Amino acid sequence: MSDAATVAQGFMDVHGRAPAGVWSAPGRVNLIGEHTDYTEGVVFPFAIDRRAFMAADRNNDDVLRIQSLQRPDEVIEIPIAELAPRSDHHWSSYVAGSAWALRDAGHDVRGFDVVLDCTVPSGSGLSSSAALECATMLVAAGLYGVPVDPFPFALLAQRSENLYVGVPCGSMDQTASMMGKAGSALFYDTQSGDVAHEPFEPGAAGLALLVIDTRAHHALADGEYAKRRQACEEAARQLGVPSLRHIAVDGLDAALASLDADLGRHVRHVVTENARVFASRIALREGDYVELGRLLDASHASLKDDFRVSADELDVAVEAARSAGALGARMTGGGFGGSAIALVAIEGIGELSDAVRRAYAERGFEEPSIWVVEPSDGAHQDS
Repeated sequence: MSDAATVAQGFMDVHGRAPAGVWSAPGRVNLIGEHTDYTEGVVFPFAIDRRAFMAADRNNDDVLRIQSLQRPDEVIEIPIAELAPRSDHHWSSYVAGSAWALRDAGHDVRGFDVVLDCTVPSGSGLSSSAALECATMLVAAGLYGVPVDPFPFALLAQRSENLYVGVPCGSMDQTASMMGKAGSALFYDTQSGDVAHEPFEPGAAGLALLVIDTRAHHALADGEYAKRRQACEEAARQLGVPSLRHIAVDGLDAALASLDADLGRHVRHVVTENARVFASRIALREGDYVELGRLLDASHASLKDDFRVSADELDVAVEAARSAGALGARMTGGGFGGSAIALVAIEGIGELSDAVRRAYAERGFEEPSIWVVEPSDGAHQDS
C-alpha cells in the first residue's frame, strides 16, 4: 500500500531531488444514487481509504512530465502549451486533462514533474480516474499558487474528464473525491449544488460495508455510458422537461405512458433511484440499516433490469452476498463490470466473503478482491 513517504522517495529516486510536496485524493464508493448525477439528480457517495498519491515539483522545461510507480519504465512528457483535448487516450490523460482544465480556466499553470502511485484499482468502478484528476488539481494549484476551492475544483476536474478524456460523466465522483469527510457520506444534490455530510459509521452498529471488486474491468470511455446519458436526455426532451429530475414519482406513470419502452426503462430507473437516495438519507439519520439494505437491493434490481448496466459478475456477487446474510447489496459505479458493495454484520464478513468466492469459482470467474471500506477524507496535501 502506497503512502506519501513512498511516493516522495519515488520522486527522489527518479529526479535526484526532493519533491516540493505530496498531494493525494481518494477514490469513492457510491452508497446509492447511480446514473442520476448527469440528470440533475441526487447521489450519496463517500470518499474511500484508497488514494492516488502524487509527489511533484516545478520544472523549467514548460513540460508536464508524468511517471507512475506502477509503470516505472514509462515516462510521459507533454509540452504545457500543447495540452488540448484529443481523441486518443491514455492513463496519463486524467493527469494531463486536469492540468489543461486549470490552464483553460485562466490559471497560470506551467511545467511540473509528477511521480504518482494509485491504490484505487483501475477499472474497479471506484473512480481511480477522479482520484487522479483531483490529486492533479491540488498538485498544480499548490505548485503555482492557485487558491483551492473544493467544489469549483471538482467541477473543473469533471470538465477535464468530459472534454479531455471524452467521458460524459456527471460530477459525483470528483465532488466526492474533493469533498469527502471521514465517517460521513456526502449527500449531493447535483441540481442545486448543495452538499451535506451525513454521518455514516456502520461499525458503530456492528456492521461493515464490503467492496467486492469483481475484476471484470469496466471502461466508461467505451461508449455504453454515453448511450445511457443520451437516452436520458432524449427522454427529457420528449417529456418537455429540462432533466429527469423534474419527473416526480407520482408523475412517473404519466411520463411512461408517453414514451417507448426503452426510454421508459431509463426514466423509471432515474426517478425511482432519486427517491431511494432521499429515503436512504432518512434511513441513515434514523439508524435504520435494515431499511438501507432494502434500498440497496432495490437499487441493484433497477440498475440490472431497467437501466441494464449490470454484468454477470456483479449479479453473482450481489446474489451470493445476500444469500450469505447481507442486509443489502448492489453494484456501485457506472456498471458493465467493476465493483459491488454489501452491508453485512461484522461477524458475517468471513462467511460472506467465502460465499462470493465459491460462487465465482463455480462459474469460472476470476477470484474477486473483497475488503472492508471506510468513509475517509477527501483530497488534501500530505506533506
